[in-house]
Amino acid sequence: WFFPIILGYTAGKRFGGNPFTAMVIGGALVHPLILTAFENGQKADALGLDFLGIPVTLLNYSSSVIPIIFSAWLCSILERRLNAWLPSAIKNFFTPLLCLMVITPVTFLLVGPLSTWISEMIAAGYLWLYQAVPAFAGAVMGGFWQIFVMFGLHWGLVPLCINNFTVLGYDTMIPLLMPAIMAQVGAALGVFLCERDAQKKVVAGSAALTGLFGITEPAVYGVNLPRKYPFVIACISGALGATIIGYAQTKVYSFGLPSIFTFMQTIPSTGIDFTVWASVIGGVIAIGCAFVGTVMLHFITAKRQPAQGAPQEKTPEVITPPEQGGICSPMTGEIVPLIHVADTTFASGLLGKGIAILPSVGEVRSPVAGRIASLFATLHAIGIESDDGVEILIHVGIDTVKLDGKFFSAHVNVGDKVNTGDRLISFDIPAIREAGFDVTTPVLISNSDDFTDVLPHGTAQISAGEPLLSIIR
Repeated sequence: WFFPIILGYTAGKRFGGNPFTAMVIGGALVHPLILTAFENGQKADALGLDFLGIPVTLLNYSSSVIPIIFSAWLCSILERRLNAWLPSAIKNFFTPLLCLMVITPVTFLLVGPLSTWISEMIAAGYLWLYQAVPAFAGAVMGGFWQIFVMFGLHWGLVPLCINNFTVLGYDTMIPLLMPAIMAQVGAALGVFLCERDAQKKVVAGSAALTGLFGITEPAVYGVNLPRKYPFVIACISGALGATIIGYAQTKVYSFGLPSIFTFMQTIPSTGIDFTVWASVIGGVIAIGCAFVGTVMLHFITAKRQPAQGAPQEKTPEVITPPEQGGICSPMTGEIVPLIHVADTTFASGLLGKGIAILPSVGEVRSPVAGRIASLFATLHAIGIESDDGVEILIHVGIDTVKLDGKFFSAHVNVGDKVNTGDRLISFDIPAIREAGFDVTTPVLISNSDDFTDVLPHGTAQISAGEPLLSIIR
């Protein structure tokens, strides 16, 4: 229910904005007044919900993903512009205020009508397609349903189901959605079987259990989507199962959340017939194909790793020294343990394992040979991917995103090939400190989970190009 608030925080940080401002926008999307009005089917104009005379389109944003991400992106852009324009004495107060005053109404006035229009088009397209080719309609709904949920478009299809029950006494869409749900369960079970980390295994197992009862958010957002291929396999499996159900033109005779209980809702008053068996077969195919596909792809990708030179046993002897592809220091300065960094996001290791440097020279040099994977618009942070797959994030200073690029200069662009020691960024240490910012620079391995461990070298003072981190593969 509070998902847009949590996602607002992470999206705000990802786009380099104030995450708490994005959280407030997410809170507005799930405000009880909005959700209650939507659930009761009330019109915005009847409640007096308008902005400057423009009626607000009511939607249920509680399970949506794209609206809050879009809003956080817009908010980060506006925030950077305001920070550059407003005097430093007032921008800490007025920047969040103006962002909320602009982005919140834009979200309701733009995202709401656009989502409603797209949902109506999807509903009309479904009706036409189901009447023409039911099996293909099943493939589309079973394959794309979870994507509709991510965009918040699925709520626009609920009135179609309700109307079918009112007019016809049955509905043909809910049976097609059941394989999409079961497929996500199957993929989560596949992850549960293959996952070696005990904590992640528990998450996958519990997500699969709740998914059986129609609650797929934990399986989608917590298990399948972050790993990418289980989500894709689940969508394909859902399409396969729904194709069979669509071909049989299975119906449900009572309204309910698509889940394992949908099988019972498909039984007509005349008793069990072939349409009921089609729903059973479609559900079994969806969950089975997703499970088998996830497990098979996991073992295929796992077998490729030894062939690429990765050691089959993880032992301390496979520590990668810097001269053989380890991480050199990108700066000259004083080593600072990561746990002593003032920002808890870095200190907790949430963004990856590593070390921090208090620089004495205002230059960032490439710690590895590789390519520039990312360069923040504010030039305060840069990502490098080494030739052997190590992803390194160098974040110059704490909260220096607020400088909006002031005192920073970039010497490379995204996609550039670099060698160890190439100059990447220059920055003015005295000016940054005078502006009130800490220049302590975390150097993180973003994909730490791909390695057994990341070990820092124990020298207090370090020069650019000297050994900094070693990787245990």
